[in-house]
Amino acid sequence: MLRGLAGMGEIDLTAVVNVGDDDFIYGLALSPDLDTVTYTLADLHSETRGWGRDDETWNVMDELDRFSIDSSFRIGDRDLALNLYRTTRMAEGASLSEVTAEITRAFELGTTLLPASNDRIATQVESAGSWLDFQDYFVRRRHAVAVSGVRFVGIEDARPAPGVLEALDGADAIVIGPSNPILSIWPILDVPGVRDAIAGHTVMVVSPLIGGRAVKGPLADVMPAFGLSPDTSGVIDSYGGLATDLVVHHGDEPHHEVAARIHVSDTRIADPASATRLAKEMLAWLA
Repeated sequence: MLRGLAGMGEIDLTAVVNVGDDDFIYGLALSPDLDTVTYTLADLHSETRGWGRDDETWNVMDELDRFSIDSSFRIGDRDLALNLYRTTRMAEGASLSEVTAEITRAFELGTTLLPASNDRIATQVESAGSWLDFQDYFVRRRHAVAVSGVRFVGIEDARPAPGVLEALDGADAIVIGPSNPILSIWPILDVPGVRDAIAGHTVMVVSPLIGGRAVKGPLADVMPAFGLSPDTSGVIDSYGGLATDLVVHHGDEPHHEVAARIHVSDTRIADPASATRLAKEMLAWLA
């Protein structure tokens, strides 16, 4: 969705990105969501894997497999270079937002990328009475375990990264992409000050459901644990009244009245052309 909006050219676009998935793996500071956004906007994202770069090699991982360590979290060689750079710069004292700006310039992106916070926030999910780090749940266990709760460790004391509140306060409209509300968007909204900065704006949410099902990820498995129905009504309810507009796929309209304007389109945006087409429709609705 962001790629489609970025391709419009005539809008000043800022992306506030989740950092709840960030972790330290192999001694490296990983920011998976920031990197996915970077690679996607640079047309380097792997569409087949859904993460990492398309033009990858795996020499380092192949060598790590020689040793008796857990190498189930796979990082390609080119992706490794970016993470080495981030880790080195942060060890030198640079903040995550400063490093993100440097990476944005290196990849010549025209969109401003802002981490939701420079402070450490760790998404954890509860399953069978135990709390699992997000990457353990999502990557190592392939989100195949039942979820009964979620928490964002450290979020109470976190502060929005520089520029986040200013970008939200000054926005003509705020778009929330077709992501898992609980695992990908709540870690942004729950950063102190962010929800208040969004309230009162035009907020267009793009539903992650097509044909009543998430295109990928554990949305339907997670939402019932929070009293949310795994459908369009549950998506709108998950935002607690913030959404003023909801974009849904044909046939996914809510079955009862909701406190948001409903826009219906083909929301399959797996390629740049379809993302641009939907972005044009969205800007027309927001005008």
